[in-house]
Order: sequence, then C-alpha cells, then structure tokens
Amino acid sequence: MALIKLGKDPESPSGGSPTVYLDAEKDTYLVQGLKVQDVAHLKQMDIPDHESVVEIPRRMVQFFLEMQQGAKNTDPEVKQDDADPDV
Repeated sequence: MALIKLGKDPESPSGGSPTVYLDAEKDTYLVQGLKVQDVAHLKQMDIPDHESVVEIPRRMVQFFLEMQQGAKNTDPEVKQDDADPDV
C-alpha cells in the first residue's frame, strides 16, 4: 500500500521538508525531518540502536490533528495532499 501524504511544512523554503505521512495499513505515521545530531538532546533520550530521531517544527502538529479529526468523517485516503504521484 502506498503512503498517504498528510502535509508538508507550509513554511519550508524549498517546499520539500518536513513532511508527515500515514501508513494506513500499519496505522503508523512516518515523519521526514531534520536528523537530530545535538548530542545534549540525544543524551536526554533513550533511543534504541534500531531507532532514530528527526525534528519537525511545532506547526507540523496540525497534520496529525487534521488526520485524527478527518478519520471520524472521511476516508484518509481521499485527502487532497494525496495527489502527489511521488509518494
């Protein structure tokens, strides 16, 4: 199953990142963002070797909330952002 693009950062200078996706089959979110490399921040987290951390702007939370509310009313696979053939 293809990923469902929920939204890109509307303030991204290049328009390509960060981006939030939904894998409806697994019922999980995938987040594209900047890889966290700040050692002080990483030391505050308990990150298993098989995981990584990305950073997105707070304003991106709208895409998670929009999906949560949209799921009550519509099928998430028909959202307008899904029209991107590159996903």
